[in-house]
Amino acid sequence: MNEMRAALYDRYGPPEVLYVGKVPVPDIKPDEVLVRVRAVGVNGGELYGRAGKVRLVTGRRFPQRTGIDFAGEIAEVGPSVTGVRAGEQVWGVLPRRLGSAAEYVAVAPRQISPAPRNLTPAQAVSLLAGGTTSLTALTAKSGLRPGERLLVRGGSGGVGSVAVQVGKVLGAHVTALAGAKNLDFVRGLGADEVFDYRTTGPAELGTFDVALDTVGTQHPSYRRLLAPKGRMVAVAFDVENVLPSLLRLLVSTVHGSRRVRFFSGNPHTELLTRLARHAEEGEIRHVVDTVRPLADIASAHRDLEAGGVRGKHVIEIG
Repeated sequence: MNEMRAALYDRYGPPEVLYVGKVPVPDIKPDEVLVRVRAVGVNGGELYGRAGKVRLVTGRRFPQRTGIDFAGEIAEVGPSVTGVRAGEQVWGVLPRRLGSAAEYVAVAPRQISPAPRNLTPAQAVSLLAGGTTSLTALTAKSGLRPGERLLVRGGSGGVGSVAVQVGKVLGAHVTALAGAKNLDFVRGLGADEVFDYRTTGPAELGTFDVALDTVGTQHPSYRRLLAPKGRMVAVAFDVENVLPSLLRLLVSTVHGSRRVRFFSGNPHTELLTRLARHAEEGEIRHVVDTVRPLADIASAHRDLEAGGVRGKHVIEIG
């Protein structure tokens, strides 16, 4: 077993630049495990990377890889690793790098946890990026408390659809914004109020204690909706205006009473285990939009770019 299939691209561009090629199976270090990947999610940040919109970060070396999260089983355990075993069903997120859209990934044990026992790999991975991001944003970053008012922008997307559910688990009154055709879907996730973002402007929404922004545009307009001690967590920025958007975020993190929190996720075992427990107890349900084989990953990117997603586009890797 020297080579594996992986999603690759040799230049920045539209979804069509993606193809399935062969790369070496990763060698694991003594303190790593090799995971046989069964399913990965398609996340918004991967679209920006493939399109070259963040090339200052991704660079110009090709071929490049895609995919950040994964669900599968442990295939090999490094000699210095304890507490996990080959054959164990796990899920996880790569630590600030891409490449999970492949047959195997090498990771440290702290980047994985047992996968939810009641979900298939495709169902499980639909919760991963959105679930870990939402839990971090609404607990560690904003300290959302029972009874507070939470606004979720992008309530039907991969992050927002889980954030609505996490908000309800934490006891908040949840208002979500989504496209007209997805309003019933978001209500079904537990949102108390849902509005069409195309016809309802920020000024019509009221005041919120916490706002979670998964969209990345119009940050100042939504920041104004915060109560005097309100908190906004931004998990996206405006990729069409990268530098101005990031500058506004940086300034807003240190000035004013309605501060904005911005973070890049790197979840470890404890957070992954907490998310799995919520899934197993039925408090958070999977949010699969479509499931495709690895060969159709370009179609998944194309559909996610088109918008209107209900949850997560998932890639199964046989």
